[in-house]
Amino acid sequence: MILEVAILHIKPGVHSQFEADFKLAGQYISSINGYIEHTLQKCLEQENKYILLVKWEKLEDHTIGFRKSEVYLKWRDLLHHYYDPFPVVEHFEKVI
Repeated sequence: MILEVAILHIKPGVHSQFEADFKLAGQYISSINGYIEHTLQKCLEQENKYILLVKWEKLEDHTIGFRKSEVYLKWRDLLHHYYDPFPVVEHFEKVI
């Protein structure tokens, strides 16, 4: 299993709409082969900061299966305009 981690900084004043659109966007990411689950968590110390955690069966399920799919374009159109700056996405695998 691979854990995708992205710190999301959302433009001020739009977090409620971002959360609503993110809920809609869940249908796109969850339709991809190799998707296991995802969660979006809001930072308590910084109002416009979130963390996205996505579990994938393997790295390519995200980097190829999702990112090169038609549904990624829908995800991108729905969410990417909220980010400032654009998030860095990293992948982790369990060690212990």
